[in-house]
Amino acid sequence: MSGRSRAGPEGGAATPRAWRIVAAACAALALAACGAPTQPPAPPAPVAGERLVVRLTQAPEFKPMAATVTTRDQAEARARIGGTLVRLNVKAGDVVRRGQVIAVISDPRIGLETRAYDAQVGAAQAQNVNAQAELARTRDLYEHGVYAKARLDQIEAQARSAAGALGAAVAQRGASAEMGAQGAVLAPADGRVLRADVPAGSVVMPGQSIATLTAGPAVLRIEAPEADAGELKVSQSVQLASDEPGGALATATIVQVYPSVTAGKVVADLDAPGLSDGPVGRRIAVRLALGQRQAIVIPARFVVTHAGVDFVRVLSGGGVDESPVQLAPGPTPGTMEVLSGVAAGDTLVAPPAPAGPAR
Repeated sequence: MSGRSRAGPEGGAATPRAWRIVAAACAALALAACGAPTQPPAPPAPVAGERLVVRLTQAPEFKPMAATVTTRDQAEARARIGGTLVRLNVKAGDVVRRGQVIAVISDPRIGLETRAYDAQVGAAQAQNVNAQAELARTRDLYEHGVYAKARLDQIEAQARSAAGALGAAVAQRGASAEMGAQGAVLAPADGRVLRADVPAGSVVMPGQSIATLTAGPAVLRIEAPEADAGELKVSQSVQLASDEPGGALATATIVQVYPSVTAGKVVADLDAPGLSDGPVGRRIAVRLALGQRQAIVIPARFVVTHAGVDFVRVLSGGGVDESPVQLAPGPTPGTMEVLSGVAAGDTLVAPPAPAGPAR
């Protein structure tokens, strides 16, 4: 009994003593912590890079439309006589010079008429030779008193008639020969053959088109609604649409606005570089500025693309956040228009320049 009573107090006193030791240690730590100085949080690292405050600016209102590559004029190489097309010397795409023989048309009747006029010229020449000889004899006899003046006048009239008949025959023969020469179809201007679809051996009529040629410089031709006719000005710049975001846009210039309205459309010609190098008739997308509007326009260097999505770096209180944006080509080369993703007043930070190759 006495052994259990000694063990009991010793085992029961151990637990409160341990708790008192732990509580004292905690109190000491708390006092030490209260006495230690408080360290302020480290400031965020400064954001490096070019900055831009987004502003609403006046931008031109672009209207997309299609322009056709064509030439200022088109020339028709037409048949001047009727007959059979015996030879076609060109095909579509050939480049020809003014006066070049494009095709040859033959009409056998013209050759027969020319030979008939040749015979008439020969007969008229013989009559003229005879009349001139008769005139010379009559004039000699008149001077010797054999013939009267009336006889000399009669022979002179006959000689003049024979000379006139010879001149008429020669003129008719020349007209017939020229008619035969008109069987050669000549190129009316320098240019490229667009169509030459009349095959050799076909019967053609006077005035029928044998080939169509380009004439004049190559131009871009647009057809704008007549409501926009007042916005079209000579020397106005027109952008050729580009499929590459931020890429340089080619520029065309309006060189002529036609005064007539056809089917509610106004036609204008544009001068653009490199048009003569491609096929005639192809279509090119253009952007025509019609009026002004407010838009957010930023330099293309502030845009970064990840996995096909465009982002801009927006400055915030905690640093820089990348915000996805929807873009469109800007009004000038090297700019982009932001359709959504940022608002006026936001501060953009340009992405860091890529590091150069290690040396």
